[in-house]
Amino acid sequence: MVASLLSARGLNKQFHSGNQPVSVLSNLSLSLEQGESLALTGRSGSGKSTLISILCGLEQPDSGRLTVLGEAFDGDAGRQTEARWASLRRQQIGVVFQEANLMPALSLLDNVRLRVRLAGQDEDGCRDWLERLGIGELAARYPDQVSGGQRQRAALAMVFAMKPALILADEPTGSLDRHTAEDVTGQLFDLQARYGCGLILATHDIELATRCNHHLDLGHQPEA
Repeated sequence: MVASLLSARGLNKQFHSGNQPVSVLSNLSLSLEQGESLALTGRSGSGKSTLISILCGLEQPDSGRLTVLGEAFDGDAGRQTEARWASLRRQQIGVVFQEANLMPALSLLDNVRLRVRLAGQDEDGCRDWLERLGIGELAARYPDQVSGGQRQRAALAMVFAMKPALILADEPTGSLDRHTAEDVTGQLFDLQARYGCGLILATHDIELATRCNHHLDLGHQPEA
């Protein structure tokens, strides 16, 4: 892994509500080094989910420059750029969304195995991660046969098992009960410490945000 995992400079993003432009990110800059964690906080609509999507290449900023794991991006959305982002997400960036992103035709275990296989990692520990997250007995079930919280734990197992260089997590425990959420976030920070990966965590939980090395409140962005 490279020492500097991520650097963003002057990111701007706006959407339109009717005919009116609405600024979501305004001249935003941030950086993350290997082994560091950053909490993103702010009210709903402040841009946390949008920023997570930009940092993994699923959305493009209107302007600004982004460097992730040694790859530089300047907002170009061409096919070559999309392929570079896809390669990073497949092998080095683990993304956890608010809603679990599982393949419905695969069992929970096979979802984890597929993710690990795409990342080029050893599949031997896949079942262990389901066990550690409290759903080992559900390994053979399909996503529509388990609860939303159990699907989310399977999605977290997929990310943990791939051993990424960078984890981007958008309210990853929002669908979990308090006790399970505390257990899962503990494992998330343990994983980061063990493998020295970077972590960017979007959360409404200020107590959870204080566990990160850095904190960025998107409700207080500088004006462009």
